Amino acid sequence: MIRFEDVSVTYDGAAGPTVQGIDFEVPEGELVLLAGPSGVGKSTVLGAVGGLVPHFTGGTLRGRVTVAGRDTRTHKPRELADVVGTVGQDPLAHFVTDTVEDELAYGMESLGLAPDVMRRRVEETLDLLGLAGLRNRPIATLSGGQQQRVAIGSVLTPHPSVLVLDEPTSALDPAAAEEVLAVLQRLVHDLGTTVLMAEHRLERVIQYADQVVLLPAPGAAPVVGPPAEVMAVSPVYPPVVALGRLAAWTPLPLTVRDARRKAGHLKQQLEDAAPEGRGELRDKPRTTRTRERSAHPTPIGEVRALSVTRARVQALDHIDLTITPGETIALMGRNGAGKSTLLNALVGLVKPSSGTVLLGEAKPHRTAPKDLVRKVGLVPQEPRDLLCADTVTAECAAADKDAGAAPGTCRVLVSELLPGVTDDAHPRDLSEGQRLALALAVVLTARPPLLLLDEPTRGLDYAAKARLVAVLRALAADGHAIVLATHDVELAAELAHRVVLLAEGEVIADGPTAGIVVSSPSFAPQVTKILAPQRWLTVAQVRAALHPEAG
Repeated sequence: MIRFEDVSVTYDGAAGPTVQGIDFEVPEGELVLLAGPSGVGKSTVLGAVGGLVPHFTGGTLRGRVTVAGRDTRTHKPRELADVVGTVGQDPLAHFVTDTVEDELAYGMESLGLAPDVMRRRVEETLDLLGLAGLRNRPIATLSGGQQQRVAIGSVLTPHPSVLVLDEPTSALDPAAAEEVLAVLQRLVHDLGTTVLMAEHRLERVIQYADQVVLLPAPGAAPVVGPPAEVMAVSPVYPPVVALGRLAAWTPLPLTVRDARRKAGHLKQQLEDAAPEGRGELRDKPRTTRTRERSAHPTPIGEVRALSVTRARVQALDHIDLTITPGETIALMGRNGAGKSTLLNALVGLVKPSSGTVLLGEAKPHRTAPKDLVRKVGLVPQEPRDLLCADTVTAECAAADKDAGAAPGTCRVLVSELLPGVTDDAHPRDLSEGQRLALALAVVLTARPPLLLLDEPTRGLDYAAKARLVAVLRALAADGHAIVLATHDVELAAELAHRVVLLAEGEVIADGPTAGIVVSSPSFAPQVTKILAPQRWLTVAQVRAALHPEAG
């Protein structure tokens, strides 16, 4: 159905090809996962399927890409629209109408389908993706995850024979991600739809793939094969595979169920090695100054009986939250629970309808931006909102100036978070994950006592996520407080001291990470599920217990 024949793509002004030697086939009715580290060209490969590369992006495509027999060099995207449905990393860039129902119908209108067919397909898609309750909502009022589901639904309604998806679950909570993936499975198995999908959160999708196409490094030829075989050599792999490698399980398990069947001996080893209570709240890293100052440090931020009403929707309802120095808090909950609204209230972008938000003595929504930047910094879901310069160098220079930091401060942070990015790179040419890392460096330049991050691992591979975790741990150890809204249960397990669960704008649980996630089937990380009832959260914990001498 999809055929790449020795394809390379070189963008205008680039020193070399973004991808080269791409040669593989996606058979009809299969789900193929495109994997690899950030920046290896996965989005470029996906864009070539629907003709976006090079017709829309520019550059030079060599070799041949065919979809259902159509050569994408001679068929522009509109001439492939009846065959290929594409959803990119940024759903906002995808929308052309204002409401959910209109967006679902738009693609079919463009193809001239009959009104009764359109109506039926819209209703089917609303049910498939759990969007029925949102059908009349303005798209601008939806959460990021809800927008992602609408974007996927809008390409499903024309019933294309090929779906191309770039990070389809990146903005979805675990339950919503499972629903979307179940829909894709149904389309593949029942309707014979061909799916080519790139996703960094392999723990969510690897078990659904018929085969994996791995791009191991920039410019490297792909490795193609069954998921277990490719994961054995891949530089990126989910926690279940990492645990399998650590325990030397053969073949490598790809699912929690398969891993649990192999985990008996490992659980016996850990039963003897694990001290009682391991996996409970880790001591919060505090600076010596903080410990000496007070056993109960002054909070960096306080939320008291906060309620927020937006567009007649109760986004937050009587929220109480205290944020102390050195603490990392993960805000979790389904899409639309109020996580982003709470972050926006902390940074002054949303005015309380009632209640109070305090950063020290300051109320964020009444504090001048030049003063607020030294108290709190927010990295939003869409990092491009913070980036306005033409090069990385210019972006960093502006960040240094705004923060009153020494020249070069931001660039050092960029190098730490994003090794290999050149000074003259344009932020728009970076991948989603690379833009996020750049935006994080811009915010960190001012070293605000309180750092807020909204879905910080969206678009990041496992290595980039590990670098992010190291940076955030160092900040927490230096007394900074960190609040992150995330659907990434593995990130929460690695980083958070505390988890706050939100539902319908209310706090439904607040406590130590292990105490919250271990008891939750939706928010438990893979290691916890595999080794239950033992209370392990991460592969790193297991490795340290098995090989304490290595620590």
